[in-house]
Amino acid sequence: MRKVNKEVDSKVLCDAIVEGMQENKAQDIVVLDLREITNAVCDFFVICSGESSTQVEGISNTVTRHTRKELKEKPWHIEGKTNSEWVLLDYINVVAHIFYKDARPFYDLEDLWADAVRKDVPNL
Repeated sequence: MRKVNKEVDSKVLCDAIVEGMQENKAQDIVVLDLREITNAVCDFFVICSGESSTQVEGISNTVTRHTRKELKEKPWHIEGKTNSEWVLLDYINVVAHIFYKDARPFYDLEDLWADAVRKDVPNL
């Protein structure tokens, strides 16, 4: 069983994930606050896009490295690393979705979770 760092607040983790995405020049970063939604799967979704499958993989690696360095947190589960069109980093209370730019509109998570409070993060 994985040891959980209970001291890390989901908002702090969310902010660290955004910083990791920005570090690798992720585009169209959106934070969906799901805390007020009944039966939501987590507290936050953090969604971004990459220009290529190489950048998608790079963003996921940078986010993982940044959260480990800053908060001593590692993803509980990682999906999609093999094709790098949609990489999901599951930190239990925060889930990061890193899309290849052409795949993101197909899944349209922002519309699927339209009841969530949405925050668009400006590109650096």
